[in-house]
Amino acid sequence: MTSTAQRAELQAKIWKIANDVRGSVDGWDFKQFVLGTLFYRFISENFTNYIEGGDESINYASLSDEVISPEIKDDAIKTKGYFIYPSQLFVNVAKTANTNTI
Repeated sequence: MTSTAQRAELQAKIWKIANDVRGSVDGWDFKQFVLGTLFYRFISENFTNYIEGGDESINYASLSDEVISPEIKDDAIKTKGYFIYPSQLFVNVAKTANTNTI
């Protein structure tokens, strides 16, 4: 089998898997959901990197929301343009996705 044929077969399998995962959801709606989720993950990871500042002794995702002072929040909003509490980071939301009642 040529590499072109293998690539076409692989692409067909990937599309079939994507369609199975998507189910009865319209493709456009599914793309919006996936892209929104990817964007949320990106800004969560970007914000975590900003707060930790390369200091490996800090794990922002494991902090309690209560330790975040108004000054930290205000500084982040001024610098980054947004703020995410540790409990609202993608990694923490994903951990509780199966048990979240909201």
